[in-house]
Amino acid sequence: MSRFDRYVLSQLLVLFGFFALILIAVYWVNSAVELLDLLIANGQSTSVFLEFTALSLPGIIRHVIPFSTFAATVYVINRLSSESELTVMQATGFSPWRLARPVVFFGIIIFSMMSILTHYLVPTSLLQFNIRQTEVSQNITARLLTEGEFLHPADDITFYIREISPSGVLKDVYISDRRGSSEITTYTAAEAYLVNDESGAKLVMVDGLSQILVQPGGRLFTTNFSDFTYDISSLIKKPTTVRQSIGFMSTKDLLTRSDEISAELNVRRGQIMEEAHSRFGQPLTSALAALVAFGTLLVGGYSRFGIWRQVVLAFVLLISLEIVRSAILDPVRSNGDLWPLIYLPAALGFIMSLILLTLSAYPLNLRKRMATS
Repeated sequence: MSRFDRYVLSQLLVLFGFFALILIAVYWVNSAVELLDLLIANGQSTSVFLEFTALSLPGIIRHVIPFSTFAATVYVINRLSSESELTVMQATGFSPWRLARPVVFFGIIIFSMMSILTHYLVPTSLLQFNIRQTEVSQNITARLLTEGEFLHPADDITFYIREISPSGVLKDVYISDRRGSSEITTYTAAEAYLVNDESGAKLVMVDGLSQILVQPGGRLFTTNFSDFTYDISSLIKKPTTVRQSIGFMSTKDLLTRSDEISAELNVRRGQIMEEAHSRFGQPLTSALAALVAFGTLLVGGYSRFGIWRQVVLAFVLLISLEIVRSAILDPVRSNGDLWPLIYLPAALGFIMSLILLTLSAYPLNLRKRMATS
């Protein structure tokens, strides 16, 4: 690459990183608040929250890359135009096709990043996220260690801890077990300890009272105890297999085993083809967003009043591609044989880029035709 190409490409990458960080932060805050409340309510630690956040980042990055690409291209080209750098380069003999070369390199980088995300990082992170979500939901110990709240770790079970000391002692524990059809058992203890052994998790209660209400008849039996062990391993659900989803599967499996996966997961073949080919179409559309923005901003040429009209036009074109992408999803999901429609936004973006660059290469001819029409 020439010095000019490296200069423009470096500007594009820096601004892309800036806009991507801003958008990722916005998306992350919106999703992290709900996730944090859920995990804290279940008694999970900060490390679990950070792990879940890291696993959700690839999906967030995939969504913000197209917008960051567009915003970086518009900002850089607008600045080069306002500072007359593009005008100087065109005066030295650089055609729009030549000026577009660093933008093409930028698009290739974006395409590579998006391909890695859509084919590898996003499916892997989604699978791991669901695995960890299942494990956390089955972690009865973490859900029990919440002080000051009446918890229901299982059906007909109520658990309460007034306070948890820094050393891990559970103070003023209350357990109500209503799983029996003919009796209700209630345990209260001044202190308790959670322990794990080979047979499972146990709650050792110290200095407490056991009350058993027998129905029918309403007879109450009470027993004071100095220590009593309550088996809580029965409250823990047996590990279940994470439900398979086409979002977890590799692109190769989706393309080569579409009929088999459709029968196995009871989903339409069109949904499988849409998922597989979208992993190719999204990187293409994201890369071409930079070229469409560049071509649109270059059409108007230099103006003392700026290129805000071209910026608006570029934004409209990007929204149009997004509308086309949304419109073709339902037909493809209904009929898997229509999967080539997935590449329609990318094809339109490529055609738009060629037309815009051609118009910017012959601005005088365009003006003459507009004047005579």
